[in-house]
Amino acid sequence: MTDDLELLIAGFGGQGILFAGEALARAALIDGKHTTWLPAYGPEQRGGTATCAVVVSDETIGSPVVADPAQAIIMNQPSLERFESAIRSQGLVIVNTSMVPRAPQRPDVRVIPVDAQAEAEAAGSAKSANMVVLGALIEATGVVTWDALEQAVSEMLESKRKDLIEVNLEAARRGARIAAESIPPPA
Repeated sequence: MTDDLELLIAGFGGQGILFAGEALARAALIDGKHTTWLPAYGPEQRGGTATCAVVVSDETIGSPVVADPAQAIIMNQPSLERFESAIRSQGLVIVNTSMVPRAPQRPDVRVIPVDAQAEAEAAGSAKSANMVVLGALIEATGVVTWDALEQAVSEMLESKRKDLIEVNLEAARRGARIAAESIPPPA
């Protein structure tokens, strides 16, 4: 990857927004990159708005704040309505179509639609929808290696939910396959 990743992940609390962001940030560190992870909750936490910003760079990062993300993962309709206009022109938006009934209306962004809920259920846990969209992002951007993501997820779940490591990794692989299918072949 030559460009920095400046990602916003947005959805409801309880959708694994912060887990996905932390997994990406940890994977970036494992790959030897600079990274920041900035989580934010709405006042209700579970069920309220949850967002996190992740910046990944080969250089030192000046600020963890992402005001105009180059990449966005949108997990629900209210998040699309709130953040669609903030996404940088020529940016990438991964949309969870199981909770977002319409695609972004901007012709200047690339959209990868992912039925994250169905793919998560097929992977073994409806709660792994966050990993489906994260897998799509990683495939589309190449921001981290798959080995680093596997290590990060394993470290995060090893002590608490070891039984969910493979489910989450399978969910990420399913998202990656969807993104790979949506990326046009080289000319």
